[in-house]
Amino acid sequence: MFFQGGLSFIGLDAQEPRRSGNASDYPLLPVRDVVVFPRLLTPVFVGRDQSLRAIEAALASDSRLVVATQRDPEIENPTPEDLHDMGTEVIVGRILRMPDGTTSVLAQGQRRVRITDYVQTAPYLRVTVQPIVETSERTLPVEAMMRAVLTLFEKCVQLDHDLPEEAYVAAMNIDEPGWLADMVASVIDLSTEERLQLLSTLDPYARLQSLSVLLNRKLELLELENQIQSQVQQEVDKSQREYYLREQMRIIQSELGEIDSHMGEINSLREKLAEVDMPAEVRVRAEQELNRLAAMPAASPEASIVRTYFDWLIELPWSEETEDNQDIQHVARVLDANHYGLPEAKERILEHIAVRQRAGAKMRTPILCFVGPPGTGKTSLGRSIAEALGRRFVRVSLGGIRDEAEIRGHRRTYIGALPGRIIQTMRRAGTINPVFMLDEIDKVGADFRGDPSAALLEALDPEQNFAFSDHYLEVPYNLSRVMFITTANLLDPIPPALLDRMEVIRFPGYVEEEKLSIARQFLIPRQLEEHGLSPAELRFSTQALRSIIREYTYEAGVRNLEREIGRICRKVARRMAEGKKACRFVTPTVVHKYLGPPQYTDDLGQDSDEVGVAMGIAWTEAGGDMMPVEVSLMPGKGNLILTGQLGEVMQESAQAALSYARSHAEELGIKEVDFDQLDIHIHVPEGAVPKDGPSAGVTLATALISAITGRPVRHKVAMTGEITLRGRVLAVGGLKEKVLAAHRAKVEVVVIPRRNQKDLVEIPKNVQRELRFVYAERIADVLNVALLPMAQMPAARISAKKKADKRAAAAARGA
Repeated sequence: MFFQGGLSFIGLDAQEPRRSGNASDYPLLPVRDVVVFPRLLTPVFVGRDQSLRAIEAALASDSRLVVATQRDPEIENPTPEDLHDMGTEVIVGRILRMPDGTTSVLAQGQRRVRITDYVQTAPYLRVTVQPIVETSERTLPVEAMMRAVLTLFEKCVQLDHDLPEEAYVAAMNIDEPGWLADMVASVIDLSTEERLQLLSTLDPYARLQSLSVLLNRKLELLELENQIQSQVQQEVDKSQREYYLREQMRIIQSELGEIDSHMGEINSLREKLAEVDMPAEVRVRAEQELNRLAAMPAASPEASIVRTYFDWLIELPWSEETEDNQDIQHVARVLDANHYGLPEAKERILEHIAVRQRAGAKMRTPILCFVGPPGTGKTSLGRSIAEALGRRFVRVSLGGIRDEAEIRGHRRTYIGALPGRIIQTMRRAGTINPVFMLDEIDKVGADFRGDPSAALLEALDPEQNFAFSDHYLEVPYNLSRVMFITTANLLDPIPPALLDRMEVIRFPGYVEEEKLSIARQFLIPRQLEEHGLSPAELRFSTQALRSIIREYTYEAGVRNLEREIGRICRKVARRMAEGKKACRFVTPTVVHKYLGPPQYTDDLGQDSDEVGVAMGIAWTEAGGDMMPVEVSLMPGKGNLILTGQLGEVMQESAQAALSYARSHAEELGIKEVDFDQLDIHIHVPEGAVPKDGPSAGVTLATALISAITGRPVRHKVAMTGEITLRGRVLAVGGLKEKVLAAHRAKVEVVVIPRRNQKDLVEIPKNVQRELRFVYAERIADVLNVALLPMAQMPAARISAKKKADKRAAAAARGA
């Protein structure tokens, strides 16, 4: 016999009951949270008077009583309704008085009984029971189930250190299925309800099935618990090993005198922190991090992370600033010396200086947005502004950024985390009031990682940027003293909320005279210096520069112009290095010799007036460009064919032009044309380039009406404007760029909407003198200028039906 967990197991059969008959009456011992199984010794602790009297009554007769479990263990004096009707007949064995006043009774289970009636309720309960007779037949399914339970029980014993191996040995020696189930159920950790369920299951096979389910669940819990304990133990072993190694390292460093270097470094950092003038909130955070660093071993992996964060806090500029140069004449001289033209941008900076003189620090720093084609000086002007004001200049390119963390930084929980671009650049600037240029703000993208433009809202909003939040720093940073300047080629990609926070200044393209001046004042001296040439060794004639501008560049800015001048300088420098005779005065002939055949021509690609071809003007990112529109008519079924990669808006403009022509056929002299018998093909050359926008409406209508009427279009006339179904010509945007493109193309007449007449003030005076402007309110105004006088309409455009009707009408008049 052995004991485990308050239970005793015996290898002998339980004593046979001394009473005979189908029903007997016994004293009843109510118990809490205890289930006694047959053939097992179970200690039961008794303290209630009712229970003690029941035990005394049992000892006075044959020591037998019935043990039944309470439904609610909190009830102190249970009634018959508070007890389960399934119990166990037991023999009262050894009785011990415990120090706490309770009595320990060793109960030996005999058999299952069902309570049928309560014959006495005071001073203790006495019941009549019906004994349960179990079958012990070992069929094949029962044998298999017993083996399955033994296998599961063996695994539980191996994993659960609270179960002795003797329990499994005792289970192996049990031949009866019901006894095996009761024995295993009494040993493993089960709830009172689960034990009561097994006690109430009378069929041994069904009891074994239920037990196997419980054993499976128990086994899963044990395996999971064992796995967790193993992982915890590994971590503990690892921590203990690291601690042991660190202690060894500390002792070795102490012997070598190296431990003082770590504390010396901490003291040095404290001195640096004391010298930095920072907000109180930031200082508290820095001191906390420094205290953490001092408590860590020098070789700890987290120590480097804390040190990096601390370095960012003390190296950022919190109060350092440069004093603005508020001499307006000096600022104007610097801006004019570095850039030609750009009056709007220069005027805005001078206004800022003037207001700053009077308002002082109360004035908000402007947030400017320079918008214009490439090569017009947006980025370099920002650098000149910083030079003129005496501020430091820093720049961040936003092109291609798609991750919000690039702006706000990564949280410190990530390995290798750093602040965002804004905080990194402020550290590089070293002051809190630099000129901060955000280049290519219209090239910012967005994807699943966030929207960087949304993160820029806080930095560019004067109401918020005094407490900019970076994910890495986790403390507010003041950006209100920074002069932000953004650059863009287009305004359309910029989100409206972001655009609303900026003051837009447009950079138009340069005309030829402006390019000549820029080349003389800036480009040629810079290229000569870069290539080691003196002004006496290489000079450019005006005609040579005009040749480069007209024949080798086609741009709104001057970037390619400087590139071509650099090519000529390189070829001259090479000839000098080779000892050959080099040209010292560049003429158009020399330009053609060094740069090769001209890449662009001044003409429009046509030198005669043609039918169905009209010249439009388009706005592009590079400024303006000429856009010819071609229309051809073919016999067909009334289809409208559009080619040349036209966008939806431009396709709708073509539809509107055709509808206007059909609805005003009589007015246009094309009443006899049967559009249902014609296919109209509209093509815009350079088919690889996408085109869109409403401003080509008048060009499409002019080319279409020219093709239908047979009236040629004057090739020296260019036009722009949106058309309506009623023939009105509406205003368009980008007029300056379009007019400059027409001027470069050597057109003579430019047709613009009358509502755009006010925009001509932006056009240089010399360009206005060289072009003739026609202001159109209706499409008829455009046709009167663009089309040559009416010619005889080709007979092929009149349908056979209409020809027959015309002959019949003539015959009727003759009769």
